[in-house]
Amino acid sequence: LSRHLRSRAEVAEILVGSGVPTVVLRAAVILGSGSASFEMLRYLTERLPLMITPRWVQSRIQPIAIRDVLRYLVGCAELPADVHRSFDIGGPDVMTYEQMMQRFAAVAGLPRRRIVPVPFFSPGLSSHWVGVITPVPASLARNLVESLKNTVVCTEHDIARHVPDPPEGLIGFEDAVRLALVKIGDRDVATRWSSASVPGAPSEPLPTDPDWAGGSLYVDERTRVTDASPEALWQVVEGIGGDAGWYSFPLAWEVRGWLDRFVGGVGLRRGRRHPADLQLGDAVDWWRVEELDEGTLLRLRAEMRVPGLAWLEFHVEQDDGRTVLRQRATFHPFGLLGQLYWWSVTPFHGIVFGGMLRNICRAAEGGTAAGRGASRRPELRRPAG
Repeated sequence: LSRHLRSRAEVAEILVGSGVPTVVLRAAVILGSGSASFEMLRYLTERLPLMITPRWVQSRIQPIAIRDVLRYLVGCAELPADVHRSFDIGGPDVMTYEQMMQRFAAVAGLPRRRIVPVPFFSPGLSSHWVGVITPVPASLARNLVESLKNTVVCTEHDIARHVPDPPEGLIGFEDAVRLALVKIGDRDVATRWSSASVPGAPSEPLPTDPDWAGGSLYVDERTRVTDASPEALWQVVEGIGGDAGWYSFPLAWEVRGWLDRFVGGVGLRRGRRHPADLQLGDAVDWWRVEELDEGTLLRLRAEMRVPGLAWLEFHVEQDDGRTVLRQRATFHPFGLLGQLYWWSVTPFHGIVFGGMLRNICRAAEGGTAAGRGASRRPELRRPAG
């Protein structure tokens, strides 16, 4: 056994031998956001289309969904005191780590990963490599990698005599991954401030989980206080896009729009249905109005060609008698290309998003439809009415 697994076994032995009624549940990889093993699997698969891997990717593992782990924990809390032992728990699938990565990729809609095992990767070297490629700390990754050298498969299923399996059976690997990715699949990423800290289903990350739990979600958030009234500020926010432009670095928006058209996207030429009024579902250039709370919230989802999911959100509020505009750009990358895209455009965010926030507030303070530095397209014309 690895040092990590030996330590777990020693703790179990101490607890069971203490005389206090104890039930120990021994699990391999737990499938769900916040599980370090699952997050390492997620990041490696998402970020690396080609992997040169150590031999441990061929070790056999019996993963289990976090929902089944919680069901066992709740059931064990109600067991009589004479049930005093360790139980192996695992899901219905036994597979290698390589198979787990390939099946994760399939569920996540990623191309099949090319995996080339080599014999000379030591656990120490592997953990440093994981620490560089993923946000999982190398110190934690080392314990996980050392444990993956061992076959971790249930030797018994005695737990079912005390906590029966559900009628539909335990959750399989693909279904467990789908549960962990369901918000991405439903385009329901926590992009709103009101929902970003609310705990959800067991397969989702908790507020107490580390920042890297739940997969990559990049956020550029900015706030500005303005002397404009909330009504004046909202008028500018609701009128964004189309002929009014995007209030910063006009050339950058024009170039991005032409690039999107070049690769078959919608570009900027869709404009708006109405220059001042928005409705849920409206197209605004390459965005779509996904959520609209009149006077307070505008949430746009990108429909441009981009390797991921992107949102832009504006929130108008009052704080101690002052008007505040909160602006948030959120991006969920797809694979390595999505990661590279985000980091390639990050240096321009200060100019684009910082200028946008500043000029929207200036436009509201000046009572104009488009502030200084706004991106205008005079060549775009619409019929009257």
